[in-house]
Amino acid sequence: MKHIAILGSSGSIGTQALEVIRDNPGRFKVSVLTAGNNAGLLIEQAREFKPLQVVIGDERKYDEVRSALEGLGIEVFAGEQALTEVVQHPVIDVVLTAVVGFCGLRPTIAAIQAGKHIALANKETLVVAGELVNALAKKYQVSILPVDSEHSAIFQCLQGEQGNRIEKIYLTASGGPFRGKSREFLTSVTKVQALKHPNWVMGAKITIDSASLMNKGLEVIEAKWLFDLEPAQIDVIVHPQSIIHSIVQFQDGSMKAQMGLPDMKLPIQYALGYPDRILNTFPRFDFLKHTEMTFEQPDRRTFRNLGFAFDAMARGGNSPCVLNAANEIVVQAFLTDRLGFLEMSDVIEKCMSEVSYIRDPNLDDFIETDAETRKFASQLVTNY
Repeated sequence: MKHIAILGSSGSIGTQALEVIRDNPGRFKVSVLTAGNNAGLLIEQAREFKPLQVVIGDERKYDEVRSALEGLGIEVFAGEQALTEVVQHPVIDVVLTAVVGFCGLRPTIAAIQAGKHIALANKETLVVAGELVNALAKKYQVSILPVDSEHSAIFQCLQGEQGNRIEKIYLTASGGPFRGKSREFLTSVTKVQALKHPNWVMGAKITIDSASLMNKGLEVIEAKWLFDLEPAQIDVIVHPQSIIHSIVQFQDGSMKAQMGLPDMKLPIQYALGYPDRILNTFPRFDFLKHTEMTFEQPDRRTFRNLGFAFDAMARGGNSPCVLNAANEIVVQAFLTDRLGFLEMSDVIEKCMSEVSYIRDPNLDDFIETDAETRKFASQLVTNY
């Protein structure tokens, strides 16, 4: 029995993780649930799974959650600091970090320092502070198991390949809802259009990131740290069908790919159950129903965010932190109709050129860089 803490249980990854846990009651026990501001869903989840502790991020909703769970033996906490405390509970085996954005960094670090294995769906943790997080994971002998479908695919392809050199990895991208569209078309697209992903059901922020190819850019940086790669070993290829989830090419030219229908429950289950592959009733892939798989290069001239991510990875230091913070601000601005789709990239580019560069940042530097970038990006947004 593995005891699981889920950071972000009300989001897309969190709710799907609970589906996996619900289907495997003999393997997994929910010990901690946290949500940002969806008190209603957190209460519902807590009543069903009866964790030891819950956290509601919005402190204004603490009384609502505490009152609803009174008498069930569940400890209720509120606020950002509580996240870093509950992940250290001695019963926890695995912490699934399913929150979105920079806010996942500190609780992930706290969990690692408490010796908890990490099922990582919060890519920003490694994007912002990959070197620091990897050093801590090594120090505390903690495994970081990827949950993103692309990184899970690479991880699965590497099983049994210890000692065999990776020549290159290919992260596949669907291309999002605007694949093949021109810059002229993108000048007037709306958030409603951008939120219609062709293959995956995800939260709003990651769906917009997918539409702008920033999600793939963040995944490129995450892959560097997960698999100890140089930038030249990482490539991106557009695969609209989302059947091949990523590919590893070895030094002999041989390639391994992980395939399957686009369903996030599979990589979630793999990370939680690792090293076991758990029997499930998920739909199976049928080659005769999917007779075409195509591949193309991403359009980096139109979707500039992917290039920004490669630039940030090559420069290192706090550059990926700047990239991530600026992106979080512009996505929120786009979702609230304060910024156009292409203007998001303009703001990100300006932040990367203007925010102070730190070659060897520590955790405090990352926190300061994040705050500085958010302030600057917000000022830029007001000028549009």
